[in-house]
Amino acid sequence: MGIINWILKFADDTKIFGKVTDQASRDILQEDLTKLYNWSQDWQMDLNVEKCKVMHIGPSNPEYKYLMNSHVLQEVNQEKDLGIMITSNLKSFSQVTEAYKKANGTWHDYPLNPV
Repeated sequence: MGIINWILKFADDTKIFGKVTDQASRDILQEDLTKLYNWSQDWQMDLNVEKCKVMHIGPSNPEYKYLMNSHVLQEVNQEKDLGIMITSNLKSFSQVTEAYKKANGTWHDYPLNPV
């Protein structure tokens, strides 16, 4: 397939990622996205490009736009992946907050004085 950047695959979930610091490295990642999309079409493993997203990680990320099949990929600041909330700053605050809310909600479902 000739992809330069990293690919992670789990079940029907595919991630492609790499370090992008300038237009040249952005173009390489864009070419890899195009190769991945073309490969999926050749092997009849359609990708739902409307569900594909981009997360820019790091404060100095140039935040370029990316396309798959002429569709501009949605940019997100956080995304749940295998039950873990990943954020663009890689801090766990969002994950901890969600766990707290869930635990707090569960606690209120139990009676204080069981009979």
